[in-house]
Amino acid sequence: MTEPTWHEKLIGGFRRTSDKLGDNLSGLFTKTTLDHETLDEIEEALIASDLGPATAAKIRATLGSARYERGLDEAGVRQVVADEIAAILAPVAKPLEIEAFPRPQVILVIGVNGSGKTTTIAKLAHLLQEQDYEVMLVAGDTFRAAAIGQLKVWAERLGIPIISGKEGGDAASLVFEGVKQGTARGTDVLIVDTAGRLQNKAGLMDELSKIRRVLGRLNPAAPHDVVLVLDATTGQNALNQIEVFGASAGVTGLVMTKLDGSARGGTLVAAAEKYGMPIHAIGVGETIEDLRPFDPQEVARAIAGVERLASSKNPA
Repeated sequence: MTEPTWHEKLIGGFRRTSDKLGDNLSGLFTKTTLDHETLDEIEEALIASDLGPATAAKIRATLGSARYERGLDEAGVRQVVADEIAAILAPVAKPLEIEAFPRPQVILVIGVNGSGKTTTIAKLAHLLQEQDYEVMLVAGDTFRAAAIGQLKVWAERLGIPIISGKEGGDAASLVFEGVKQGTARGTDVLIVDTAGRLQNKAGLMDELSKIRRVLGRLNPAAPHDVVLVLDATTGQNALNQIEVFGASAGVTGLVMTKLDGSARGGTLVAAAEKYGMPIHAIGVGETIEDLRPFDPQEVARAIAGVERLASSKNPA
């Protein structure tokens, strides 16, 4: 059986959102003009599809413009949705740039337990390996033995060195050792796992502050990136995490995982619209290859279901 392409996985990953959008738009195109009542119904349909009220309002305004006053069919509305989503995503679609000097570039990865943080670190390491960067990992989530063990397994599979200690150990000391060894080895990127304790913001802040102080002794510019991993299946909760972590942890960019068909993919758009933070990559599956930077146009068409609608009307 042939492995699906990235594009096929992407379309499948946003299937729930595009299906929901189609279900919510169904029956709204019996009129010849887009009057206020129809526009209100379309806006409600967009909000119900997890695109968020701000995005829905923008699309409604576009559809209500003079050029569309004579109306649109469902395909036309989906195309407008795709165009508006692409415009929202384009400014935030920013792959991680490895440009720190001196090396290594230190990336702190944060996120609540269960968000896919540890696996995402492995996928991110693999992505950077493909770009010919030397990568080292630090198992800084010392509160969970399982996280340490899982990251060790991934490091072995990828052939990447890892700095780890015992459960309950001092994460800042591990990071210090990681930077020392990374500098000595000429490592390009040091990816640091951290404890995901959203419930205890004070503890999280204290730990991250300590890590920052330790890093400052070796490299005042570090950490160069603080990346928040979000689980797309949690919908509104993912947006709440951006709010909390953004205020307490100095988040510089996002990675959204678990866009696997069960996800509420509109959350990606709502996050871009509300926060405008760089979104470095998205994950659309379980394999090591399934985390990639994204093309805003491609994602927008997948969310809006433009290609699927066209193919259903023109079967091979």
